[in-house]
Amino acid sequence: MNKYRKLINNSAIFALGNLGSKLILIFLVPLYTYYLTASEYGRVDIVTTTISMLLPIISLSIYEAVLRYVMDNEYDNESVFTNSLVVTFIGILFGVLIYPFLRYLNILTELLPYMYIILFLQAIQMLLTQFIRAIGKIMIYSINGIMMTVITAVLNIYFLVQLKMGIPGYFISIIVANIISILYLLIRTNIAKYIDLTKINKQLVVKMLTYSIPLIPNAFIWWTMNASNRYFILFYIGASANGLFAVANKIPTLLSLLNTVFFQAWQLSAIEEYGDTEKSKFYSNTFNYLSMTLFIGTSIILVFLKFIVSMLVSNEFYTVWEYVPFLLAGIIFSSFSGFLGTNYIAAKETKGVFKTSVLGGGVNIILNIILIPILGINGAGLSTLISFLIIWLIRVYDTRKYIKVDINKKSLIINCLLISFQTSILYITLIPIYEFIVEFILMIFVLIVNKNLLKITGQLLFSKMKVKLNKR
Repeated sequence: MNKYRKLINNSAIFALGNLGSKLILIFLVPLYTYYLTASEYGRVDIVTTTISMLLPIISLSIYEAVLRYVMDNEYDNESVFTNSLVVTFIGILFGVLIYPFLRYLNILTELLPYMYIILFLQAIQMLLTQFIRAIGKIMIYSINGIMMTVITAVLNIYFLVQLKMGIPGYFISIIVANIISILYLLIRTNIAKYIDLTKINKQLVVKMLTYSIPLIPNAFIWWTMNASNRYFILFYIGASANGLFAVANKIPTLLSLLNTVFFQAWQLSAIEEYGDTEKSKFYSNTFNYLSMTLFIGTSIILVFLKFIVSMLVSNEFYTVWEYVPFLLAGIIFSSFSGFLGTNYIAAKETKGVFKTSVLGGGVNIILNIILIPILGINGAGLSTLISFLIIWLIRVYDTRKYIKVDINKKSLIINCLLISFQTSILYITLIPIYEFIVEFILMIFVLIVNKNLLKITGQLLFSKMKVKLNKR
């Protein structure tokens, strides 16, 4: 199968599992803003953010090694899965042992049990999903994503609206959804057949941990740039401001969705094609089309931003639109950084991921300390944007020793300028209809600059329609 077609087909399957699930989560935002106060939502966000920080630590990020080693065919699937499962359970056991200490320190008080249960369930769930993805069962992977989100949504509505349980109801819905997801994956894929305790291999464990452990600080640093600003906002401004920032982050989910869908498929293609003689051309073309997609997506969101916010949130949260543009730009450069980070993964040089992320993480912390007291919530978004921009620029040059990615600089600069103009217009006090017209015109210019992507997309859709008509 043509490598581009395979990437597109895989992206479409991952989209099936992500589009529905992510959109459901976006549509749940009004529910949260009506049934949780800004302060309550801020506390919920701190717990979920902390879970995302602890997950790679408690699991030793072994799920990342699962994907790489299964696809590399160096070891059989039973060996990779069994040894990664052992590592995961050892991590969970360690987490259980330190629970009394955290209780003694009175960390997160009554929310600590919820955090622990979700953390352990997600460690197992992450291992299972990465494994089934690696062995090619991506349709099951996608269906699981939809199912898990639907269950979470239904239970959220029941617990928050019907039973009015507040924060506990929110967390219980996540716990139940994770349990059902794990059971589904175990039964649907008969994954137990891959467990063979006779294949516990110390040498393999060391190899996998050598690969995955450098990704732990990298994950922490990535978390620092994506999430630590919440703690700075909490410290400098308060829980209510953090609640506003958490809601503002939901809007860019529309853009990060595109990146999530693509990146899941791209990881598979990048690893498969790494040994190809024309890999540089493949990587370069893919990067340029990804950048076009992200710029078009950002432009469209900016045109309808205020309308989207007014439809999704209560009046108390309407001002969150002011914080969205910087977060959108941050996602663009986060996506660029992640794309080039895959070059390290494909080359099995995960130390490069760590080194480049350390610098970005340090810059992010320093900028949070400087900018949040000056610019408020927008300081957090701006610090994240600058940090990811720095990481991307470093990786552009550092990854050339593995794969040279030729970037269309002219298109990139024009797109950045047009998005900057669109952002500036939002902060100028204009009559709404005039503001919309100017934003719409700028969006048209973005589409013109990226017409090659639209042309190729049109050709693909036309060819698919032609094939279906011929079959009839």
